[in-house]
Amino acid sequence: MTPVQKAIWYIESHYFKDIGLDDIATAGGVSRFHMSRAFAAATGHSVTGYIRARRLTDAAHALAKGAPDILAVALDAGYGSHEAFTRAFRDRFGQTPEEVRANGSVSQPQRLELLKMDETFVENLAPSRFVDGGPLLIAGFGQRYTSETSLAIPSLWQRFGPHFGSVPGQKNYVGYGVCHNFDDDSFEYIAGVEVKDFSDLTSEYSRLRIAPQRYAVFATTDHISMIRRITHTVWSKWLPTSGHEAADGPNFELYPETFDPATGNGGYELWIPIKS
Repeated sequence: MTPVQKAIWYIESHYFKDIGLDDIATAGGVSRFHMSRAFAAATGHSVTGYIRARRLTDAAHALAKGAPDILAVALDAGYGSHEAFTRAFRDRFGQTPEEVRANGSVSQPQRLELLKMDETFVENLAPSRFVDGGPLLIAGFGQRYTSETSLAIPSLWQRFGPHFGSVPGQKNYVGYGVCHNFDDDSFEYIAGVEVKDFSDLTSEYSRLRIAPQRYAVFATTDHISMIRRITHTVWSKWLPTSGHEAADGPNFELYPETFDPATGNGGYELWIPIKS
């Protein structure tokens, strides 16, 4: 079993208990940072988002069957009050608990049943090289995402596209897609470029200093649509068996000048921080 498969088993066995990312990472045999990235790459959900959705789905099933005590259902789902449960429930299903109980059903698209993840890996994936990377100054457009909302990252690149080549202090025509500032449920992503300094940047630009770091670099000529599958393979197959350990720091996609954003062809690289 991969670390993510172990994590899903653990969650499904314990999600009505008070469990967190540390417990799940331990069950998977990896660090919390590794688990957070691997789980998102494999499933499209954050760990905490998956647990929350599974609890709410079970609560919805109970209410649709006519559970008489909504507060008891809320407490079972990990909510300390009727109000907090109702807010979370409405956010997910677009209905109140009372409405679901009265109707005897809940919206199918918003239910999250036991996750059946895509277990297809990229064959024979290996890093093309290991690099002791120097410091980087990255500037671009940034936004915070959850694993679920990260499918919208291409639209951030579309917004940044007209600025590519004219960012104040831009050093070259290499693009960087940087994931950083992780918490249990979300991360920040910058679509940007390397700059000489931040002094001339206007307020519309996000900026990030990346400290010197050792990386495993995975170069590919595959179409950009393969990036999630490659990322999943790195975190769930290569890293756990590589003898290396992920470092808690930014990881990024590097898009060389040969990359064509109009077609998604031209090749790109994944830079994964590892401990020396």
